[in-house]
Amino acid sequence: MSSRESPVPESAAPDATGRARLEFRTLLGLSAPVAAAQLGMMAMGVIDTMMVARVGPAPLAAVAIASTWAWSSGSIAQGVVQGMDPLVSQAHGEGDGDAMGLALQRGLGLAALVSIPLVALWLSTEWILLGLGQDPTVSALAQDYLVARLPSALGFNLFVALRQYLAGRTLTRPAMWVMFVCNGLNVLLNWVLIFGHLGAPALGLVGAGLATGITNVLLPIGLFLWIRRFRLHEGAWRRWDARSFSLAGLGRTFALGLPVGIQLGLEANAFTVAMMMVGWMGVTELGAHQIVMNLASFTFMVPLGVSIGASARAGNLIGAADASGLQIACRVGFLMGGGVMAIAAVGFVVFREALPALYTSDVAVVAMAALLLPIAGAFQIFDGVQVVGAGLMRGMGRPQAGAVVNLVGFYAVGLPLSYVLAFEVGLGLVGIWWGLAAGLGGVAIMLVVWVSRTYRKPLASLRVRVD
Repeated sequence: MSSRESPVPESAAPDATGRARLEFRTLLGLSAPVAAAQLGMMAMGVIDTMMVARVGPAPLAAVAIASTWAWSSGSIAQGVVQGMDPLVSQAHGEGDGDAMGLALQRGLGLAALVSIPLVALWLSTEWILLGLGQDPTVSALAQDYLVARLPSALGFNLFVALRQYLAGRTLTRPAMWVMFVCNGLNVLLNWVLIFGHLGAPALGLVGAGLATGITNVLLPIGLFLWIRRFRLHEGAWRRWDARSFSLAGLGRTFALGLPVGIQLGLEANAFTVAMMMVGWMGVTELGAHQIVMNLASFTFMVPLGVSIGASARAGNLIGAADASGLQIACRVGFLMGGGVMAIAAVGFVVFREALPALYTSDVAVVAMAALLLPIAGAFQIFDGVQVVGAGLMRGMGRPQAGAVVNLVGFYAVGLPLSYVLAFEVGLGLVGIWWGLAAGLGGVAIMLVVWVSRTYRKPLASLRVRVD
């Protein structure tokens, strides 16, 4: 579909039920490829964890803590790039191709700029982890892993800009196919570089970092080539000029993205702080925590895909001045996000012993992970609802909502409760997970209320423009 086609499907059914069905089909069509791509992205981390687990418990713990640090620091940069979301989606709904092209150009510029401090943070990993009281051996290994993974800092942010540009225009399949191809390549590179096949040296966790770094460089290259080959930029592009690099224009996009970055950073760093608390307990606890977090993060990719689709859909409907459609789309998005995570929660409970065994044969780690999985299942529904709510607020040009509720939910409720339950009450690792569940529940409730209040406002007040 090009940007010249009708950006917002017209409903043949005038009643609310028919419109809800239409919105469900539309959101499913937008979200399913994005969710598949997100699962493919997450699969890289799962594969790294599974393969490095065969090397030993210390490398597993190092990849666990390094991946969490990379996620928490990288999420801020990724959020800044996502400031282009409402600019693209609303311009698509309005049919303004020039604005879509300009939004992408500035998104790519921001992707390059925010990668610079990200590289500096990753190069400081060992020093930061030691300052947070982590094991010296694990900290040194984590530094080695992230140094090998450094190309990901720029590569993945450029991929995010291209992905959001296409998603805002309802083109979600290209990123999925590129991710699938690169994920297969990542498996091959892991096999070669971690264990030393095909004549390569066995590099262990450094090999896992190199494989992920190479793959994340190929992601934006592959998506760019796809866009050029199938001419997906036609009708939504413009020549690079002084406006592309306008400091005022970059500043406006940055202003939209910064709250998203803060939101993602607050959420990611809440889990990083939780990881640090687990690190005080021991290697077995850290390994079990990483396995369960890895599984929870994997299932989270599905509602995250719904969130990205919902953000694009909300922006499209605002651009098309469809107020009733916006309200229905928001409700459908919440139901989809919560529903898919309810299914995941059941799976966590039923397969609580089998799932950890896929990662390791260590009996103590498997037993502890099995104890945590039902708790993780309990907050899965909250997680699905809150991520969709944040996406809807982003599409409606109100990204600051996610930052505010994450600050309250995680830092006023979740993390303090985790500490008290774990170390004061004596529940240990179980207490940390119950605290996180409580924090997510608060975030979800606040976002449902905020979205419901926002979609009733006049659409003109929700409109954002690239200039």
